[in-house]
Amino acid sequence: MPEPKRPMSAERFLQERAIDREGVGAPISRRSRNTRRTLDAYLRAGGRPRWMERLTEIEGRTALEKRRLERLYRALEEECGRGTALFRQRWRAVAEAHRFDAINELIRQHNEWYPIERDLPMDPRTRDYVLIHGHSYRRAELGPQWVLEHFPPVPVDRSPNGGRTPPRSRESNADR
Repeated sequence: MPEPKRPMSAERFLQERAIDREGVGAPISRRSRNTRRTLDAYLRAGGRPRWMERLTEIEGRTALEKRRLERLYRALEEECGRGTALFRQRWRAVAEAHRFDAINELIRQHNEWYPIERDLPMDPRTRDYVLIHGHSYRRAELGPQWVLEHFPPVPVDRSPNGGRTPPRSRESNADR
């Protein structure tokens, strides 16, 4: 038996506000519900749209967590020795224990509301929102896997060219 269709986020939001609950808050006016919201109108009004604020907050918090994790990584590297079994074990434990609840809540809100706030068109073939510059608007939540991707427990050559020999200049290729 198919599940009953759950109303979309915007519909739930409007339904909740259309009911005056014991005089707390006023319902959204018909004019406000029917007014088309555009990025130009938000910017002319002097405020940024919520999706823009949310993305800025996600990026800022993610960068902050990266800096914190990098400090932990360097301290543990000095304490245990680079690439040792003890370092790998302890770093994996740090990655498993690290919490990203606040950022992940913002990411979940972004994934739910962004297509509605941006009024993204649907792809009738896939029945999903269209890709933006070839990529999905959805963001992956942060967790242990994200930590280990950015700060692997095995030593990585951090030199500018990654340990490879530098490419030959054009002059040397022409001389061959």
